[in-house]
Amino acid sequence: MDILEEIVANKRVEVERFKQELSEREIHRRVEAILDFGVASMSQALTASDTGIIAEFKRRSPSKGWIKEEGRADVIPLSYQQNGASALSILADEKYFGGCDDFIRTARHSGVKIPVLYKNFVIDEYQLFQARLCGASAVLLIAADLKLAECKSLLNTAHQLGMEVLLEMHAESELEYAALEPDMCGINNRNLGSFVTDVENSFRLAEKLPKDAVKVSESGISNPDTVRALRAAGFRGFLIGETFMKTPDPGQALREFIDNVKM
Repeated sequence: MDILEEIVANKRVEVERFKQELSEREIHRRVEAILDFGVASMSQALTASDTGIIAEFKRRSPSKGWIKEEGRADVIPLSYQQNGASALSILADEKYFGGCDDFIRTARHSGVKIPVLYKNFVIDEYQLFQARLCGASAVLLIAADLKLAECKSLLNTAHQLGMEVLLEMHAESELEYAALEPDMCGINNRNLGSFVTDVENSFRLAEKLPKDAVKVSESGISNPDTVRALRAAGFRGFLIGETFMKTPDPGQALREFIDNVKM
């Protein structure tokens, strides 16, 4: 198995365990009780921003190991907001990325108001209810681990729950998923099977996406010049995690990055 296959296989086991701990009926009831409370639009936030940085709270990765094991969800996400992030991405996968749903709750309770992306490997409708319950504004759906029909069904359910969808594609063969008209079209510069990263992937695929799509470039972005070049190529969102998380003060690193983008 490549890394993505391993993660998805583990995720299926994990989701079944969650369903034993909190039944589908009960999580549906809890989410229904909060549906009147809307969440901020991530696509609108990116479109309105002159930088479009989606700052990611990621404590570890399968390829790098721990990046910031001591990173606190009540400190870093709020600092990202205070230092100019347009939106946040918070990892909810525990085994491979050191995350959890509670990190989003904690970030919200600390004062985070901007849109938050539920960053996980979503393969079951149950996870969409988990995302809504913990305070996410949008969810990530990954073309590489979903059949087209599965992706369409999950996208529709996310919308019914009042959340937007960032649909991630990596290869040209996956671009047919863009026809599902997600709120945001993501191009991952990292191959999730091998974890090889190449930012040129975004430039290569940008013109093949629908012209009116809100385009997001993900992974491997570490230079403000790259953001400026990607904006010129039509991208409006830039998901950046390790570049900030590996520094002593991720929020301050974000502020300096944004200042350089605007130069």
